[in-house]
Amino acid sequence: MKKPNTYFHKGDLPDGVLAGAALVAIDSETMGLRLGRDPLCVVQLSAGDGDAHVVQLDRATYDAPNLKRLLTDPAVTKIFHYGRFDIAMFWLHLGVVTAPVYCTKIASKLARTYTDRHGLKDVTKELLGVDLSKAQQSSDWGQAKLSEDQVAYAASDVLYLHDLRTRLDEILAREGRDGLARACFEFLPHRAILDARGWEDMDIFAHS
Repeated sequence: MKKPNTYFHKGDLPDGVLAGAALVAIDSETMGLRLGRDPLCVVQLSAGDGDAHVVQLDRATYDAPNLKRLLTDPAVTKIFHYGRFDIAMFWLHLGVVTAPVYCTKIASKLARTYTDRHGLKDVTKELLGVDLSKAQQSSDWGQAKLSEDQVAYAASDVLYLHDLRTRLDEILAREGRDGLARACFEFLPHRAILDARGWEDMDIFAHS
């Protein structure tokens, strides 16, 4: 991978950014992990070319038409790690259903059955030999001015998702679980909306 370039944007993606990309890695930063309580603050994206775009959203309006257009573009597969949370946040705050999607955490759980360590740091370390820093994970993402360390951290969370997808797809195909993974990815936006609408802690498929 080339030396990464990180671009910071206020409010929305600029016109033309990521145009033509068929695969875009996406992550988000929020003020916490409680749906309906904690606001969406930042969305970071990468086309897998070594560049990352970090968007600090306007929380007063969440008016980000270019970002929303990309999230809903049927020609662009959005790659997440634990997309269930991000997709729910996008539905709550941006008012869009993000699709189609790929989730490296789901892929890891289906492919790497020899371990219970499926966090982004663990998967990236094993499959790519890259040791991600998580020092800024719990910092204040709602402040008016983000630090350079926060922006760099946000970028790092999307720069490796394309390569992780490639490695995980190899294992899924080898183990005959690629079709199952695709079915999970197709259902994921619906699972995220169930979370956002109040079924977050209930297994609706359970007998009881």
